[in-house]
Amino acid sequence: FSNVLQIGKENFHRSQHFTYCNNVPMLIGEDKPGTGGELGQKLKPKRSVFPEELRGYEPAWIAFDKQVLCFDAYFEEEVPDKNQELYRIRYCKIYFYLEDDTIQVIEPRVSNSGINQGTIIRRHRIPLPPPQEDQFYTVDHFNINTEVIFYAQRYKIIDCDQFTKNFLRKLGIRLNPPACRPDDPYTKERQKILSNMKPLHPYERIDTLKQFLEHDGHVLRFFCVWEDPGSNYKDLRKLVLRYYLSDDTIDIKEIVPENSGRDTVPLFLKRDKLPKDAPTGLYQPGTITSRTVLNVFGNVVGNRSRYILDNRKTGAVHQEFYRDSDLKIGAVINVWGRKIVLCDCDEFTKKYYREKYGIEDFTPVSYKTPPLQKPEQTFPPYNGFGSEEDSLCSCRSVILKPPAKDFKKFLEKDRSVNERNVLRFLAKLVPDNPTDMDRKFIISCFLSDDTISVFELVQPNTGIISTRFLERGCIRKPGQELFKSEPSEYFKAQDLFVGARVCFHGHNFLLVDADEYTFNYMERHANEFSMADTSVILKKLKDITEPRSQEFRQMFAAIDPDHTNVIQYEPFRNLIVKITDGAFSEHEIITLGRYYSVKDEREMDLHFLLAVAQQQLKKNNFENFGQLLSVLVYNDREKCGVLPHEKCRAICKSFKLPLANDDLEDLLTTFEDGNKQVDYKKFVDGLNWRENQIPAFQTIKDEHRWRGQPSSVTERKIKYLPLLDYVFGKEE
Repeated sequence: FSNVLQIGKENFHRSQHFTYCNNVPMLIGEDKPGTGGELGQKLKPKRSVFPEELRGYEPAWIAFDKQVLCFDAYFEEEVPDKNQELYRIRYCKIYFYLEDDTIQVIEPRVSNSGINQGTIIRRHRIPLPPPQEDQFYTVDHFNINTEVIFYAQRYKIIDCDQFTKNFLRKLGIRLNPPACRPDDPYTKERQKILSNMKPLHPYERIDTLKQFLEHDGHVLRFFCVWEDPGSNYKDLRKLVLRYYLSDDTIDIKEIVPENSGRDTVPLFLKRDKLPKDAPTGLYQPGTITSRTVLNVFGNVVGNRSRYILDNRKTGAVHQEFYRDSDLKIGAVINVWGRKIVLCDCDEFTKKYYREKYGIEDFTPVSYKTPPLQKPEQTFPPYNGFGSEEDSLCSCRSVILKPPAKDFKKFLEKDRSVNERNVLRFLAKLVPDNPTDMDRKFIISCFLSDDTISVFELVQPNTGIISTRFLERGCIRKPGQELFKSEPSEYFKAQDLFVGARVCFHGHNFLLVDADEYTFNYMERHANEFSMADTSVILKKLKDITEPRSQEFRQMFAAIDPDHTNVIQYEPFRNLIVKITDGAFSEHEIITLGRYYSVKDEREMDLHFLLAVAQQQLKKNNFENFGQLLSVLVYNDREKCGVLPHEKCRAICKSFKLPLANDDLEDLLTTFEDGNKQVDYKKFVDGLNWRENQIPAFQTIKDEHRWRGQPSSVTERKIKYLPLLDYVFGKEE
């Protein structure tokens, strides 16, 4: 029996949440965690618990960021100090923030309520009412048609928004039907009093707010003209009329042309409503008012008077103003006695009238008089005195001025250290006298001003000495009338090329060769010289020879029996002349031969290159040789005294050395070893014009003393196979 009693006591203690400690029964709480609680005990959650399908694997403060449940609620407030009302119904919004279970209560503001409204409870976590004040409200405590208690104030939830309903349904909460919203008795009584206070015959209300809100910033713009009758010349004054749809006002701005002699004013007509009968319909101040009142008693009852509003407006003066319906293209409006014609409008105005009035015809009114044709200025013919340009300047201006020169072209094409900008050709006379057949001339074309000079070369045992045959100047093309009004055409650089026939003052010359600089310059500026444009020449050759491609391949193969794919220039030239049947000029054939020639390794004169480089560096005041050497040494990680060609070139470019790209490449190549490594110390020492100055001498060397030697292309070999592959395509 004692054992049974003991077992019963233990079961009783377990059912009452008792435990034994040192054989002493002790009462434990439901929420006691750890070893003191029962096995399998579940603690109540401290925060809202959301299923994983709603928040995924993210925490609630990330998954539900900026997501709020909104509930409509109200609470009753007692009013003990007023007989008119015993209680008051106050409506509010309850916001539950899902990210952290905070709650905020806000009461919407009601105008003229006399109550401090707005935030009733700031956002924070609200504890449950006693005896559970150690816990906080979670999402499980909210539902429609339920009550919640916040700090002893009871709130009745009557409804919620659609997002809140959907969210609660996803949590598995069964929503109650919405409750009705009770009326505040005092508010109903107040509305009843206010409705009785409305007069049966209220004052006339002129409300323009709707028009302002709908058309604020909308402006109709018309282009107008006004013929000023006070002007001696009856000229047209150009105006811009703007109609403001927000208040039916108009302003006008005048477009004053430059140098018109008129004063520039901000506005021709300031913004205001424009009456139609102005200026004949002028009224005294106070005649036109928005309201009309009547004196009921007059002077019958002493000095007392009583006024009432004239609803019928029997004494009102009506004045008509211009509206948007009165404005259209071609209409004539009266602007205070001035007749203004509307000639055109902008795109917004057209769209407005098209949508509102259905107008589709917006043909502008032509008001511009045809401009007077400026008489063409004619000049008298050239009289032979002075140059044509000088005589023409005396006709254009009363004050004599020298002919204007192309100064920009002069600066770009003037002779410099690296660029000569002079094209020189070897020429022969085409005479009737056989004794002049062996005479040779150097024709120089100066690109800075397109002037030409001719110098005759000495011929041994002929009695002809080296002298200037033609002074430098502009040379007129033959076949032009001398005494005429139009300016003459002169020879330019584009008219000179190898194979061209030119006539200088009755002397016919045949250009047979040119120096190396001329060929290089024309090939670099192929867009200006079509005879040196390789792409144009190849296209021309392809059009001529394409129908007989196989025949021409056999002709080239016959010249090259050893199949070396290389031939001399002279047979190459003869074959091109034969193929094209004389359609190619000599210059075009030379350009083609230079393009496909075998490039020989260029011999460089180091002394000459350094002299040119030092002269250019000295001219541009470049003295940072020590810093340049330091940077080169820094980039030499192995301290072997050499750097790659590209590395040295990039460092020189970073210092902005005032050297041409070709000169810099030649200098770096000169100081290279067999492995394309540049000895940078010798390179910098050679450029240093301060410490290692090279004696000054003729930098352009033999070019100034060119005596018509044959161009180097005649000594080169031509690779004809790439030419055939380009023109006819690769042979299978």
